[in-house]
Order: sequence, then C-alpha cells, then structure tokens
Amino acid sequence: MPPDALSADTPMAEILEVLPGAKRALFARYHLGGCQSCAFSNEETLAQLCERSELPVTEVLAHLRASHVHDSAMLLEPAALQETLGAFRLIDIRTREEHAAVVIKNSELFTQDIQQELFACNPESPILLYDHRGGNVLDQVAWFRGHGLKQTFGMRGGIDAWSREIDPSLPRYKIELDR
Repeated sequence: MPPDALSADTPMAEILEVLPGAKRALFARYHLGGCQSCAFSNEETLAQLCERSELPVTEVLAHLRASHVHDSAMLLEPAALQETLGAFRLIDIRTREEHAAVVIKNSELFTQDIQQELFACNPESPILLYDHRGGNVLDQVAWFRGHGLKQTFGMRGGIDAWSREIDPSLPRYKIELDR
C-alpha cells in the first residue's frame, strides 16, 4: 500500500509497515507510542489513536507522510547500491551472532571500537548501515547523523532484501522476535 492510500481508518500495524519510521515520528512530535503511558495497539486505527489523544487526524496523517519523505531520503535501495557499494563503509548493525551467520562481503560489525573510529573520521565519509529487515536502520541512521556523520544512509530492507534482490547465495533467516 502506498503512503497516500493510508487513511484515518488504517490500523496502526499497517501504518507501521508502510511507514517504517512512523513510531519515531509519532513519539517525537506527539509523545505517542514510545512508553507504556502513551502506547497504542496494532489493531487501533489512526482515528482511534488521535481521538483518545485529542489530536486532529488530518494533521497527524500529514506529519506521518512528511516524516516518511524525510526518512526515505536516508534509505538507499539494494539495487542502487549494487554498483556503488564500494564507495561506502559498510556497517552491520545486527547482533554478533547474526553477523557470524550471514554477512554482506566487506562489511564490518558495529562495535564500540568501530564507533570511535567513525567519530574520529571525516564527517563527510559515506557510511551505509544495514540490519536484518530494515526495521531498526532508520533510528540508527538518525543517531549517526545526529552525531555529525551526515553522509550516513541505511539499506532499505536490510540484509534480507539484499539476499532476495541482489545476492540469493546469502541465506535468509528468521528471528523468533520477527513479525
């Protein structure tokens, strides 16, 4: 479903699937979804959330769409990266176990040592982050950019998308916590 097709009656689970950064955008602007007191359920519609939070649904939906445009500028498509991957420092933000099991060639596991190295390097150096399925990469890209590394991007869909779209020799996997 394209972002323009979302409406007040769209369940939050669907909004979060279509707009991966929606939870961050809702919390940053309206303090919704980030803690127990402001949580929402996946079955709740945007209209229901806005009604109980006393927010205009049209404003919230417009904010979510604008945030998505901003987020999309921080993500790169696996196909677009295939040709230019060597121009980036490729950082794997998954767990050590995931990195040991399956990895994109020439990537480095994100550690505190790598973090210190990155903070000491040229802030314009291109960095590409990837996770398992793209669910956490936007938060990490925002964190890196917030610390001055302005040329940091995330891979849309993570290593799972890379395996499906670019390199089928990489095994796909599922984590018990995945939806």
